[in-house]
Amino acid sequence: DLYCEEPRAPYDRVALTSYFAGSTPEDLLLGDGTLAEDPLVTVHLGARVTGIDTASRTISVDGRDEPYDAVVLATGSSAFVPPVAGADLPGAFVYRTLEDVQSLERWVHALERPDAARKGVVVGGGLLGLEAAGALHGLGVETTVVEFAERLMPLQVDEGGGAALRRIIEGLGVEVRTATATAALH
Repeated sequence: DLYCEEPRAPYDRVALTSYFAGSTPEDLLLGDGTLAEDPLVTVHLGARVTGIDTASRTISVDGRDEPYDAVVLATGSSAFVPPVAGADLPGAFVYRTLEDVQSLERWVHALERPDAARKGVVVGGGLLGLEAAGALHGLGVETTVVEFAERLMPLQVDEGGGAALRRIIEGLGVEVRTATATAALH
């Protein structure tokens, strides 16, 4: 049994930005897309596992206990949302799931204004922040990346790499502000 909290089968989160380049949700599925057809696999979509009882060898899912022989926890990650005022306002999004990027896309398309530029800010200049900035920019939104650290992708690249990355990102038309803390969203 495969329990998926999301309403779809497992997909490639790293490739989320390709959704904005025309990939469909089905294109992002992991494997060849036939997992649900395998007679040895039962896929449960929208099913959240809330507990594991190792003594009774059961998991708790949607208010019921299900037996198991072995458990593999493939939990992925959760989006870090900076503790700033306004992070829960309409128009503020995280960038982690396909539903997240679809919500962002719908919001941007609903803002289409021929007389004014659409502007977006991405808080965080790590890998996913830069992916989100690329998606916004690709949707025709004037985009600014705000990063608290002194350089983009501070955990992945050194100072020279950060400077080179900044030149590339700014060359694409995305504004970059490093060493900048986000105080609030309005």
